[in-house]
Amino acid sequence: MRGLNKIKLKEITSKIGSGATPRGGKNSYKSEGISLIRSMNVYDSAFEYTDLAFINEMQAKELSNVQVERNDILLNITGASVARCCMVPDNILPARVNQHVSIIRIRQEMANPRHILYCLISHQYKQKLLAIAQGGATREALTKEKIEDFEILVPSLSNQHKIASILSAYDDLIENNNRRIKILEEMAQAIYREWFVNFRFPGHEKVKMVKSELGMIPEGWEVAKVGDLLWKIERRPRVKKEDYLKQGEIPAIDQGAEFIGGYTNDHDALHDNPLPIIVFGDHTRIVKYIDFPFASGADGTQLLYPENEELMPAYFYYTVKNIDLSSFAYARHFKFLKEQEVLIPDSQTLKLFNENVGLFLKQTSIFRKRNDVLRKTRDLLLPKLISGEIDVENMNFTGRA
Repeated sequence: MRGLNKIKLKEITSKIGSGATPRGGKNSYKSEGISLIRSMNVYDSAFEYTDLAFINEMQAKELSNVQVERNDILLNITGASVARCCMVPDNILPARVNQHVSIIRIRQEMANPRHILYCLISHQYKQKLLAIAQGGATREALTKEKIEDFEILVPSLSNQHKIASILSAYDDLIENNNRRIKILEEMAQAIYREWFVNFRFPGHEKVKMVKSELGMIPEGWEVAKVGDLLWKIERRPRVKKEDYLKQGEIPAIDQGAEFIGGYTNDHDALHDNPLPIIVFGDHTRIVKYIDFPFASGADGTQLLYPENEELMPAYFYYTVKNIDLSSFAYARHFKFLKEQEVLIPDSQTLKLFNENVGLFLKQTSIFRKRNDVLRKTRDLLLPKLISGEIDVENMNFTGRA
């Protein structure tokens, strides 16, 4: 390809290396402190904050050789998520990585880190990385030597900056929408806690509190088990992660941390009625509110239908979402979820909550749809830009590089 030069990653990097899990494993993690990045946090061109772990200063000192710096590329090097990569977000620094994540630190006088990131997540290079990882003797893995010797084609540094700016503009819009989604989620959660945990719902001053299995609750409210509220539980045919498409007709709901894991054209896996619906990951404990046709994208996905239509959609979603299942045995979360006792408010309060918070959920859905369009557009442009099919030489694009 004219204007592109073949290089190995070791020629343009000052560091390639993974970290370790602090002594004591998960039990040694802290509620706050220095970020410890794990493979579950790293998605292609996206960092997932859910379940971000933290360590203290002493633990971080033991991992000082894998301190993450601004503009570092994070690459998953083992397991099912091998070859996923993203740029480290500034707001989690200082940070370290565990043994499943490698730091790729680009020498910025030689290459643009974002351009290299976009190369690594492109279909062309992703397939090469996956092929290398699957060539291991025991399990999917990318060793330091394999990463160092990985070859890519790059244009001039000035053109790298232009390409990175164009693609970053899409990622910036996506990130802005994600921040709006987070704010809406926090607002909805705050209302839920205020109304149904602190019992400061509209008109609470006139309501008498009475005893119940869950302590003092407003008169007229009831207590029920989650399982008793469900008239139907369904498990749909799932789309295996290895069968995910980059583009497709039906989004596959990923029971990992990311909302949509990929796409499929398998209409036998389609779920489109009734919507919205609550999706619960039996293995992951993740609860999702889905208001668009989808396919189940992971084993253990449960589709929950409340018997009482008044519970849907907002109240039932936030009620299930606020149940703490962290202490229950792995792969048996749904069994315990059904046994959890929850509050059933009076119909007037339920209706008011669903109307108010339902607006937040609708706005969240709009932002997610916008992000889907932005990702698809970016992913269409990406291979054309990094291959040189779209010539940026004479472009005067300005933006983040």
